[in-house]
Amino acid sequence: MSAEPIMEPIMEPVVPQVDPIDMLIAFEKAAAPMPIRAEYLEETGIVPPQPDEDHSDVIAQLFLQFNSAGFPLAGFGMGFRAAHKDGRTQALLVPDFYVRRRKATELDDAYAKTNKGWYPIDMLALVGEVTSTNHEMDTGPKLRIYANAGVPVYVLIHRKRQEAHCYYDPESTGDDLTAGRYRVEVKTKLGRALSLPAPYPTLDTAPFVTN
Repeated sequence: MSAEPIMEPIMEPVVPQVDPIDMLIAFEKAAAPMPIRAEYLEETGIVPPQPDEDHSDVIAQLFLQFNSAGFPLAGFGMGFRAAHKDGRTQALLVPDFYVRRRKATELDDAYAKTNKGWYPIDMLALVGEVTSTNHEMDTGPKLRIYANAGVPVYVLIHRKRQEAHCYYDPESTGDDLTAGRYRVEVKTKLGRALSLPAPYPTLDTAPFVTN
């Protein structure tokens, strides 16, 4: 009786996972000397288009209105990280505009040091985006991610449609980023006032009108 041949186990090669933070660092190094700030959303690395002058003007007007209304933690330029329940990076975002809940604490700074400059997304009380040529990112993936991360208010200035939107009352779905949503949406045409939930000011959108 012949012996059964011994089957060697098939070993699949283990492909190391690249942390999205390191992937974005590689993007930025490859783009040098052009300065970029890449983002990571819905498992995709994104290099946003360079903002034009009108885009920058709208952000400046948002900052002025919130700052004048008594929100000293209004700002722009910081990057924020959302994480899966197991600690893996879920999303990396650089909002056009935001209002923080708090100044960075020692714990926040330690988090940013560990995550190579990205702060925890729970620092955000309000976030704002101004659409560029890739406006689908702001109306789709970013909206879902901010809602899923529990950011209370999302203000969107949609330049192509000449509309201003305010989303609030987020509904989180855990690790399923594609299902995040806001229960309430208020919108208006640019040039008209946009009501925001308390304690935020009513926005004058007239300065956001572009030709």
